[in-house]
Amino acid sequence: MSIAIGLWSVQLTPGKEEVIVPQADLRITNVALSDELADSNGRTTVKFTYVTPMQMDSDDEEEDGDVEPPQTNTTVICSLTPGKIEQATADIILEQDEEYLFTVVGKNSVYLTGNYIDQTSADHPPFDDEDDSDMDSEDAYDLRDVSSDVEMHADDFDLESDASRFEEVHDEEPAKAQKRPRESDVVDADSSKPSKAEKKQNKKLKAESGKAVAAGAEKKDEEKKEEKKSEKKDEKKEAKKDKKDKKEGDAKEAKEQELAGGVKFKDAKVGSGPTAKKGNTVSMRYIGKLTNGKVFDSNTKGKPFTFQLGKGEVIKGWDVGIAGMQVGSERKLTIPPNMGYGKRGAGKDIPPNATLIFEVKLIEIK
Repeated sequence: MSIAIGLWSVQLTPGKEEVIVPQADLRITNVALSDELADSNGRTTVKFTYVTPMQMDSDDEEEDGDVEPPQTNTTVICSLTPGKIEQATADIILEQDEEYLFTVVGKNSVYLTGNYIDQTSADHPPFDDEDDSDMDSEDAYDLRDVSSDVEMHADDFDLESDASRFEEVHDEEPAKAQKRPRESDVVDADSSKPSKAEKKQNKKLKAESGKAVAAGAEKKDEEKKEEKKSEKKDEKKEAKKDKKDKKEGDAKEAKEQELAGGVKFKDAKVGSGPTAKKGNTVSMRYIGKLTNGKVFDSNTKGKPFTFQLGKGEVIKGWDVGIAGMQVGSERKLTIPPNMGYGKRGAGKDIPPNATLIFEVKLIEIK
C-alpha cells in the first residue's frame, strides 16, 4: 500500500536531457504537453532511461571479481500530438536516490506530474492496530481464571464491633393532653395564624392557573429561576473549559512527522479553516531559528508574509512543510540543509549546511 504525501512535477525541454534523482519514492501519474506549443502539428515522444537490475548467472562470475558496469534500458512512455492526444496517464514508480534520465523527441515541451509516496506496509507502524496489542494484554490477565479455592471468612478479620459506635434511643410515650394548654402553646398557635394584612395580600396573589398562592411563593419562584440560570451558565463554562482542555491535550499529544526531503513537522495547534494546497496564496506569521536557538528572521506583526505555495517562491522546506495546514494552525518545521539554503548558506546569519527551525502560523488563504 502506498500513500501520496506531496505533489511533484518537472518540465522536459526538447533537446535537453533531464536527470532526476528523487528525494523520496515517486510515482509519475500524468504526462502532458505544455500550454505553449512550438510545433502545433508535430508529434512529441517522451523517452525514459533507467538502470537494469544486475543478475548473477553463476557462482563462477562472483569468484572472478569482475564487476560489469550497470546496464541501462530505454523505453518510450508516450507520444503526444497537439489536437489529438495532448496528455496521457502513467503509473511509473521511481525509487528514492536512484538516477533516471528523461528526454523529449520533438519540438514541444512536456510536463511530468506525480506524487511523492510512502510505501510503508499497513502492518508496520504507524499503520498497525495498537488496540490489538492492548486486547492481547487484557486477555492475558482475565480475572475469571482466578482459582475459587481461596476463601475468606468474616472471622478472619479483626473488625471493631459496631455496637460500641451507636447509641440506642428509646421512644418516650407522649404526655397526655391537659385540659388547659400552657401559655407557650397558646403563643405558638397565635404566631402560626396569618395577620389581617397577610390575609389581604394572599387574596390578591394569584397563580397563572387562577389558584391562590401564599405570600412569599412568588419570591421563591423567582429564586428558583435565578438558580436555574446560574446553573446553565456554569454548565456552559464547564463545556467551554472541557473543549479548550481537549484542544490543548490534542496539541500536547501531537507527534513529529517526516515529509519528503527529510522535512519534519509537529502541529502545536490544528485550525478549523480551509486547507492550504499547491497554487494557493497563503499569508504567514513565522519565527526562524538555528538549532542553537538564534533567531535569524521573523514576521510576528504588521503585514503577514505572503507567497504562492508550491511555485518555488520560497525554500523547498516551506513548500513541502506548509502544504496541508489549515487556517489557524500553528506548526513547527525542522528543515534539513538540502531543503533550505544548502552548502551556500544565506548571508551572515545562516551558515552553510544549517538546519533551520521555523515556528509558523497560517493566517489566511487567498
